[in-house]
Order: sequence, then C-alpha cells, then structure tokens
Amino acid sequence: MKKIEINARKSQNIKYFCIVKHLKGFLRFLFVALLTLFSGSLKAYDIQETDSTLLQKIDSTVSLSLLTCQPGQEAYSLYGHTAIHYVDTEKNIDIAVNYGMFNFRKPHFVLRFIFGLTDYEMGIQPYDYFCGAYGFDRRGIVEQELNLTAEDKLVICRAIEENYLPENREYRYNIFYDNCTTRARDMLLLPFAESTDGNRKVEIERKDNGPSFRELTHQYTQGRPWAQLGNDLLLGLKADWPTTVSEQQFLPYNLMDDFDNATIVFQDSLVDGKPVTQKLLKEKRVLVEMFDNPVEKEFPLSPTACALILALIIVAVTVWEYRQKKMLWGFDLVLLLLIGICGLVLTAMIFSQHPTVNINLQIFLLNPLALILLWSTVRREAKGQSHWFWKVYAACLIVFFIGNFLQYYAEGTNILASSLLIRCCERIFTKPVKRQ
Repeated sequence: MKKIEINARKSQNIKYFCIVKHLKGFLRFLFVALLTLFSGSLKAYDIQETDSTLLQKIDSTVSLSLLTCQPGQEAYSLYGHTAIHYVDTEKNIDIAVNYGMFNFRKPHFVLRFIFGLTDYEMGIQPYDYFCGAYGFDRRGIVEQELNLTAEDKLVICRAIEENYLPENREYRYNIFYDNCTTRARDMLLLPFAESTDGNRKVEIERKDNGPSFRELTHQYTQGRPWAQLGNDLLLGLKADWPTTVSEQQFLPYNLMDDFDNATIVFQDSLVDGKPVTQKLLKEKRVLVEMFDNPVEKEFPLSPTACALILALIIVAVTVWEYRQKKMLWGFDLVLLLLIGICGLVLTAMIFSQHPTVNINLQIFLLNPLALILLWSTVRREAKGQSHWFWKVYAACLIVFFIGNFLQYYAEGTNILASSLLIRCCERIFTKPVKRQ
C-alpha cells in the first residue's frame, strides 16, 4: 500500500513538473504571438498636431514612466532590466517599450557577442503581459512616473514612434555604454537635451569619479564567484577606471536611484537669484513585489581553490622532474594547450568593439604564444632539451605581476601565475639528461 502511495506521489510530481514546463513554453509562445499582433499598433500624435487643445489632451491622457526590474538568475539578467511604460488612455495604449530584445538563434551569436557586434532590438509589449512575465520569473518591478509637461510627453511619444520604425529598431548593443537602460534613459530625458530645450536641465546629486565598471559589476555577482571570474577575465584595464554618473547608469538600479533624487532646473526662471527647481519624479510605486530569490549554486569549489589545486599539481610535477632529471613533455603539451586556447580568447578581445576589453594585461598569463610554439616546445622536450619559449614566458609572467598595480585580475590568476613561473625557472636553469 505504501509503495502505491509513493508511486502516486511521484506520478503527481512528474505531472506537476510537466505542467510547469509546458506552461513556460506556452507563455513564451504567447509572448511572441502577442508581440507580433501588437506590432504596428503604436501610433503617436501627428507632427502637425501642436495646438493648445491637443497639448491639454495629452497632459491629461498620457503618462510616461521608467520600469526597473529585479535581477534574475540567468547570466544575461544578473544586473536587472529597464523599460518604459507608455500610457495613452484616449488611444487605448498601455505598453512597455523594451530595448532589451535579442535573438540567440541569429547566426554566429556567440562570436558576434565576443567581438561586440551584437544587435539588440526595440520591442513593444502589452504592459500587463510584461508585468506578468516578470512576476512569473520571480522578478519584482518598480515604476517611476515622471513629472513631464505636455510638450515633453509629445516629444517622447513621437521619438518612440520614430524609434519603432523597422529601419530604426535595431541598435549595436554595448553592455556599459549603450544598453536597454541607457536607451530608456536617453528617451525619457530627450526633452531636457540641450538640442531640444537649453533652458532646462536635469541635475543628479551623485558626482563623477565613482566606482569602476568592474566594481559596479561585482555588486551584482556577489555569491557567484564563477560568473565574476568570467567577467574579470574578459574585462581589461579600462574597466578599472573611475566612471561618471552617466556611465554608472548602465545599471538599472543606479538609474532608478538617480531618478529618485533628480531635479529639473529651470535656468531662465529665477527666485531670489536662484533657478527654480522641480522634482523629476512625480510618483513611485511597486508594481510587482520584490522576491527573496536565493542565489543559485555554482560549481562547489571556488576559483581560488581550483587555482590552488592546479598550482600544487604544477609545482609537484616540476619538483619531481627536477629530482628525476626528466622532462614530462606530455604534461607541458596539455598545460600549454590550455594556456594557449585561453590566450586566443583574450587575443580576440583586442579586436572587439567593447571598449573595456581590448587592453587586458591578463594576456601575459593566458598567452597565445603557448599555442603558437606548442609543437616546437614539446618536440625539443621530447629530446630532453629546453626551449627558449620558457624564457619569453617567464618575462611575460613578470610583466603580468607588475600589472597588478594597474589592473584588477580575476580570482586565482596570481596563484596560477606563481606556479607557472616556478616551472619556467625549472625549465630555464636545469639541464635534464634523461628523456621521458
């Protein structure tokens, strides 16, 4: 009887899992279907319509807000997300303007992303579905309605419509300088641009010379050492420079906080010799409550632990070779192959359009030269002879250590570099007489 109950429970669990799995798939299909049906339904006000009656109507029927979404569990969602909430009660428009649409299925997606050639797209989603989808993924949403005039709203509405034209939807994505958050920011602050209205400007209390891009990303990879390792390996020297307020707004939560404290300064309107100011934010509300999502477990060993294990193996093999007067060329074959392959990735970053990855001092450790000289190095070691590569690599490692004063390195790389320098010294200063 107990076995029957257990089997019944297992059957129920399997059915529940299948239902949830199919539900997620159905929601994704529904999203694409709704997005397709909704495309083209956005129609802002005609450019010729600028009379006072129209502006009064816009003032009472149109609202524009910034939507800030809680970070998710996937790598691409660790920093959160931003969209624009566009409401026009007269035209029955209630949408989320989303600049974070991308397609994994595009040819050579990974290579294009590495070289900074990824194109993102502006999409229009029904507002209710946008909120429902994020709630389903256990990601909260905060809305900030902006304090805009009718003329401001008109400028933004027309810009959104023009931006949604098929020839304008795609843009070249850059995680720090041109992403879904900076696009939404630029659209909502368009009326305050100098080219649009030089009499008003938006001021934010925070100052420049803030944390570096790397420090900002670390705030969102805490508890995810391997995700942080991947970021730190690819980010180069420029990622450690201080950032401006505008640059820090690539993060959705930073932009949300800045909008909380931002003020509109009317430079031509003075009271007691000081410009008149007004809060940028009209109202702030929570649309979807924040979820307490535990950090998903990664590989059980930390990068430091793995680096220590690898370093101990390298040192142990090196000491054994020194005592036995042998060269384990097979060990060097594997070691140099791994170093060289990683070095090719960092070499590819030199040609990437991402501005913070092309100067990376970690290339002196993960060096493509190891792959280029692999065959000649191993062939000489098979004959019991050392190769000049080890002298060059030792010099590269010394430069790598000096680079610690200029660039923040990925966790565990200094440990690995130390063990490799020991191996270089063994290869340079010893003369084995036996072959292996």
